[in-house]
Amino acid sequence: MSFKPETTAPASRKRAARRSSAAPTITDVAREAQCSPMTVSRVINGEENVREDTLQKVLGAIAKLNYVPNRAARSLAAGSQLRIALLFANPSASYLSEFLMGALQEASRRDIHLMVQACENTAEAQGVIRKLLEGGIEGFILPPPLCDDQSVLDLIRSSGGIAVALGPGRASGSHGAVLIDEFQAAYDMTRHIIGLGHERIGFIIGNPDQVASGQRLEGYRKAMTDAGLAIDESLIAQGQFTYRSGMLAAERLLGAAHRPTAIFASSDAMAAAAIAMAHRRGLDVPGDITVCGFDDTELASSIWPELTTIRQPIRAMTAEAVAMIARIHRQKPGAARAEAEQRTLAHQLIRRNSDAGPSEAASISKPPGGQ
Repeated sequence: MSFKPETTAPASRKRAARRSSAAPTITDVAREAQCSPMTVSRVINGEENVREDTLQKVLGAIAKLNYVPNRAARSLAAGSQLRIALLFANPSASYLSEFLMGALQEASRRDIHLMVQACENTAEAQGVIRKLLEGGIEGFILPPPLCDDQSVLDLIRSSGGIAVALGPGRASGSHGAVLIDEFQAAYDMTRHIIGLGHERIGFIIGNPDQVASGQRLEGYRKAMTDAGLAIDESLIAQGQFTYRSGMLAAERLLGAAHRPTAIFASSDAMAAAAIAMAHRRGLDVPGDITVCGFDDTELASSIWPELTTIRQPIRAMTAEAVAMIARIHRQKPGAARAEAEQRTLAHQLIRRNSDAGPSEAASISKPPGGQ
């Protein structure tokens, strides 16, 4: 019988293997985001003096690498730290920026271990959640569409985890929810546009698989009805909350022979796309057409004209979701958990430069013989 001599891997290869298996560091995040570790530190600690494009890169790197601050890792090693996972699937970079910042800042303040994980769909989410549960994650923040999927909530609850929905969802059984009044927010914006003198108001719906989309549509419909205005179904276009879907929806609305004098889109990304499409067709915003959005992400104030929109306090909502999980977790082990919490935060209509009363130029949209 012969034996092969044991070989020893080169030291450089061993170091590389250790680096590849180790948790990412602040230096790794800085390298991925192409900035300094000090800048990453400022983002994690919620400091304001970070340029928006740099902030986006750092948040993207944190999400991609599932980075956890060293302070959190040290507390975790002591076995005393609450562990929360923030799952996301939203395609809007500006929404994601606010979404991550609120959770990161609150988790840092409370010394909570926060993992950030992208999930393309609910089927993928179930596999991710199982692994996270096995790894000791105790709380989950579930934005749409994950909070609409009953199997996701059932999986977390049956495993003893804490699930908090971010926004309205059709699934039941979460331990809490943080949301705004989606119906009332859309109602308020539609009444604002009507108050400017518009009667032909186009509406771009968000992702049809999300509860909030239907609630915003109903708010628009109710405001139109209460004002005594007929609802023209040809002025309602389907979107997906994405910029591209907003382009396609706006193209249909603006290409109609009897186009609207205003468009209310269910997200800032779709509203920005509607403005771009209007410009492509030689229309002035708001001189020829009013465009309004929803969310008040960074995008709303970085395009021209700046967007009139509904401010959804996304950063405050994710911070409250982290705090809610912490409150629930503090209950005595074995004690019956209280009824699900629900926090409805205030929305705000932010008026900027993209809205105005219908102009004479809008008369070209009237059908022959129109009044």
